[in-house]
Amino acid sequence: MDDLLTFLVARINDDNHAYAYVSETMGGEALLDSHLPMLDLTEQLAYEYRAMDPADPRAAGLGYAIRVLAQSYAGHPAYRQEWRP
Repeated sequence: MDDLLTFLVARINDDNHAYAYVSETMGGEALLDSHLPMLDLTEQLAYEYRAMDPADPRAAGLGYAIRVLAQSYAGHPAYRQEWRP
């Protein structure tokens, strides 16, 4: 799961950089309907999962949710099929 979390956070950082470029190029109005809040929440879930005790009964559900969220990057060359939920 550590590899998946590292992959997911890296993709979120890539997306954040892309949004920053768009904002600088086209102005902040271009981001009004962006996915920035979703990226922030997904990154927060990844960090919470890393900090979570594996015995926590919520760990399985959160792990599944992270796998589902990571599927949005399934087209990326570094995405691994074993990460599918």
